[in-house]
Amino acid sequence: MIQHMGFSAIALCVSAGFTAWAQAQQYPQRPVRVIVAFAAGGVADLQTRVVAQKLGELWQTSVVVDNRPGAGGNIAAGIAAKAQPDGYTLLTCNFATHGLNPAAYRRLPYDPLKDFTAIAMIGTAPSILAVHPSQPSRSVSELIAFAKANPGKLTMGSSAGGTSQYLSVELLKMMTGVDITYVPYKGGAPALTDLLGGQVQSVIAALPTVIGFLSSGRMRALGVTSATRSSQVPNIPTIAESGVPGFEVVGWNGLCAPTGTPLPVISKVNADTARALNAPDTRQRLIEQGTDARPMTPAQFEAFVRAELAKWAKVAQAVGLKLD
Repeated sequence: MIQHMGFSAIALCVSAGFTAWAQAQQYPQRPVRVIVAFAAGGVADLQTRVVAQKLGELWQTSVVVDNRPGAGGNIAAGIAAKAQPDGYTLLTCNFATHGLNPAAYRRLPYDPLKDFTAIAMIGTAPSILAVHPSQPSRSVSELIAFAKANPGKLTMGSSAGGTSQYLSVELLKMMTGVDITYVPYKGGAPALTDLLGGQVQSVIAALPTVIGFLSSGRMRALGVTSATRSSQVPNIPTIAESGVPGFEVVGWNGLCAPTGTPLPVISKVNADTARALNAPDTRQRLIEQGTDARPMTPAQFEAFVRAELAKWAKVAQAVGLKLD
């Protein structure tokens, strides 16, 4: 009897495994929804649409982008966390939902690790540290030396709140110990306007918003916030290589699925996302948006998310950041 039950259990396990494998081979059989935490036209939305279009071509079915903005990304993540874990609802997880928000909000409608499985990174979008031409520093290390020699006299602006640009300023202060006078703005555009007008000496701003000014000589780029140089401006060094080892702040977006989504489906979405990102036309479209494609395995992406959560928990605690 025990032996018979043992064989039955084995048979059930084999049957379940085969069923999951078969489902993955046939996936997707209907349109796939990708929930985006921000409004149409933003970086997260644009990156998702580029990849969704390519996935739709590969799968020969629709990949529908569903924008659910609000509460810094928490609304979208909460909806995705409660979705059926069958691979037909995905989330564009990002710097906010799976990086900053768990540290900055007291209550979340989801747990970034328990409620989601990391599938694939889409790409990263660095920011640029730039100075007004009247500021004498020609490198990040020179700017740090200037700030140390003149405590509180260096002004640095960025979009305020929980943006990656604001956190770049705070992380730079933490890692270098410099006394910088921070000037908050309601967005990147007014920060750049004041830099161009000389009202603020330096800014950290999103790469796409800065590029048009670099060749004009109206501002000078000192470094990018990513760990590696941007393919869009490869001549600009990273802040990490310019005197602040280990510095990295990037806006990023990837694909996550509700926990319980079959592993074969996770593997298929990851493999096809990598195919999409490695396509020359996809890479070019992302570069035009200021984004560097960064294909990763699910394990690599999960490790990246865990590192982001740990990093921003430390920074948020240090600066007392609370968004609710």
